[in-house]
Amino acid sequence: MHAMQYEITLPADYDMDVIRRRVATKGHLLDDFPGLGLKAYLIRERADGSPVNQYAPFYLWTAPEGMNAFLWGPGFQGIVQDFGRPDVQHWTGLSYEEGPAAAAAPRTMTRRRVRTDGSEKPADAVGRALEEHRSQAGAEGVVAAALAVDPRHWELLHVTFWAGDAPRPAGGEVYRVLHLSAPERHRLPRGRQW
Repeated sequence: MHAMQYEITLPADYDMDVIRRRVATKGHLLDDFPGLGLKAYLIRERADGSPVNQYAPFYLWTAPEGMNAFLWGPGFQGIVQDFGRPDVQHWTGLSYEEGPAAAAAPRTMTRRRVRTDGSEKPADAVGRALEEHRSQAGAEGVVAAALAVDPRHWELLHVTFWAGDAPRPAGGEVYRVLHLSAPERHRLPRGRQW
């Protein structure tokens, strides 16, 4: 599993209905994309208390071939044409779990990025993160949760999809889910991925 996200920060007075219309008309185009576990079309808005207006799609890929086909194909080129080329963040998957509300459509997603302590063994940091991840995935209202790592920066990524309004994570962000494409969600490996 590979996690991927790019963030397009928009002007403070940007009409976010432009993004809503874009997702309403184009979101379905990835509903059957090979190799895509899920794509959440996400926004944050100043009107909701976010410090920025942002369009920030998040992806879980079942294999790198799907991610590569998207990045080098027409899907991502549409983003580049309309908004310029954003930095694409990516993480190696550590764990994925379905939550108690797995059958529901997610309304919100929380994201928390944590740099590991340089003096700690990487396996210890990942072990603690896995325990936290399993606990979070079992919380009421959770649709699904993923844990991933960027070993270049030793950054852990905690992502949780919620059926309703998400609790604000300490040191994290809350996004609205406008649409979820999940053609191969059933193929995302469950649990620890090594």
